[in-house]
Amino acid sequence: MGGVFGVASKQDCSLDLFFGVDYHSHLGTRRGGLAVLNNDGIFERSIHNIQNSPFRTKFERDIEELHGTLGIGCISDYEPQPLLVHSHLGSYAITTVGIVTNKDELIKEIIESGSTHFLEMSGGEINQTELIIALINHKNSILEGIKFVQEKIKGSITMLIMTKDGIFAARDRLGRTPLQIGKKDNAYCVSFENFAYVNLGYSDCHELGPAEIDFITADGYEILQQPGKEMKICTFLWIYYGYPTASYEGVNVEAMRYNCGKYLAMRDQDTIHPDAIAGVPDSGTAHAVGYANTSGIPFTRPFIKYTPTWPRSFMPTNQEQRNLIAHMKLIPVQTLIKGKKILLIDDSIVRGTQLRETTDFLYQSGAEEVHVRPACPPIMFGCKYLNFSRSKSEMDLITRRVIKQFEGENVSEETLKKYCNPDSPEYAKMLEEIRKQLHFTTLRYHRLDDMLDSVGIDHCKLCTYCWNGEE
Repeated sequence: MGGVFGVASKQDCSLDLFFGVDYHSHLGTRRGGLAVLNNDGIFERSIHNIQNSPFRTKFERDIEELHGTLGIGCISDYEPQPLLVHSHLGSYAITTVGIVTNKDELIKEIIESGSTHFLEMSGGEINQTELIIALINHKNSILEGIKFVQEKIKGSITMLIMTKDGIFAARDRLGRTPLQIGKKDNAYCVSFENFAYVNLGYSDCHELGPAEIDFITADGYEILQQPGKEMKICTFLWIYYGYPTASYEGVNVEAMRYNCGKYLAMRDQDTIHPDAIAGVPDSGTAHAVGYANTSGIPFTRPFIKYTPTWPRSFMPTNQEQRNLIAHMKLIPVQTLIKGKKILLIDDSIVRGTQLRETTDFLYQSGAEEVHVRPACPPIMFGCKYLNFSRSKSEMDLITRRVIKQFEGENVSEETLKKYCNPDSPEYAKMLEEIRKQLHFTTLRYHRLDDMLDSVGIDHCKLCTYCWNGEE
């Protein structure tokens, strides 16, 4: 996913920038970066790999050297950023979050026009943010360049661009990711996560709408492009990615997750009788609290995440190693497991490997039954807007593997739609096969309509592509 943060201040902004970016560490595991405009009017930058240690430990020394009144930074799951640019538009720094799904097409178009070249990263990939720079530089102003990016790309890109005069903040065209402005005396900030600035003394000031472009200085912000009317914000922000203290479109993440659990409990009413409700730490915990509050069944923690050495998800790209680390983090509480019928809630089921191992782990610790309730519907399509899943193919999804098992290689859209429908026999057949493969006592996914009701904003404003393929 990734996250961004920027500050415009009348005083040194380096500590606000440092902590504001650090508060986005839950959104990415690969790289972090900071850029400031120093007191001599020169852009300075620092980028580090954060795969094996937290953002804070990598940047503590750098922040002693990076001083200025303007700064931007990011947590990135992929390319190194921010990038520093010198072009006909002047000097600027830029950081982005999102994914460009027509990247190859745009790179080819730009190269064939003879207007630029691209530097390859290790592995042969081209830095996506460098592509955004090339598109911006096609125009005669940064503002026109941002609008050009919003028109040209498929996918989604939210960006911060720091010039010597202030910071351009642009939310992606359909608002799939959030962007919010905070204010305090003598400073304004802009942030993916609104909670990131609260402890720094900022208060909520303005939430950008879809495609909105603002210009931020220490004195305030100016709306350069009014928001569009259509929105498709990522629903998975509430289900999984968002930090519990964050809010998007006025809806708090933790409160939404309690609602999710409530709707799951209402669907289960009087159909099963577990002894305890538990959430897979940490993404299933709030959903489980909501279920327990509604059902009256006690909430327990039958296993605890070992945080002293794994305070966050330092996950390697190798899936086998990821599965091992996920397993090693969880320590069982035998007293709360042995002889118990446990209802377990996780945010989602993607491949199913980790949840099956967690379930087997509960059985080995003496659980009598393990009922599983994912907090979202079956994931049927790989995300093409934010790349929230590391799956390289839709066949990584357990749903698609099961459908292939039933239907063969070539499955029509019409057939897939049947498997998306929770009232169809195809859906019931798929669930039963997943239940058997993952060793659950029972399995009931969240219904799409219930999940969207849990958010509490207009359904048409929420992206549901990964569950029903609708754009």
